[in-house]
Amino acid sequence: MRVIAGSARRLQLKTIEGLETRPTTDRIKETLFNMINPRVARCRFLDCFSGSGGIGIEALSRGASEAVFIEKSPKAAECIRQNLRTTRLEGKARILNCDIMAGLKRLEGSGAFDIIFMDPPYDHEWEKRALEYLESSRLADQDTLIIAEASLKTDFSYVEGMGFEVVRSKEYKTNKHVFLQKA
Repeated sequence: MRVIAGSARRLQLKTIEGLETRPTTDRIKETLFNMINPRVARCRFLDCFSGSGGIGIEALSRGASEAVFIEKSPKAAECIRQNLRTTRLEGKARILNCDIMAGLKRLEGSGAFDIIFMDPPYDHEWEKRALEYLESSRLADQDTLIIAEASLKTDFSYVEGMGFEVVRSKEYKTNKHVFLQKA
């Protein structure tokens, strides 16, 4: 896994051994950032279920002003720290080593993020729980782009009832990115 573009372009990132995390492939990461690139420069980026931090680090490398990483696993959080040191982007980053709900609550009062990315374990409805929280949170406003990575079979039909709208969806071979905003 590597950084695709920006100030840390081509630098290799470490990943966690085993099945604890599922790093986004370089090809999917490149496709994702091609879709959101106009919004990344100078944005506040929240990377939920961060794993090795590849998505948030890519955002920082492409000019995001700040990235916050929420990651429950201590091993994965240490991997993010190492990757931030390797890319020399640690000055723009903050790591919250806790579960998603505790992390979101700790961030309350810090204002809305421009982009919120979440890549939770598939088929456990973690994205639904995070969206339920964000529904009434000031971490997301009408301008916030929320991107959920999920398995192809994950149903997002419930989001309209929560005040979100699906603005785009991109399917790959085994997963998809669903782009949401508050309605």
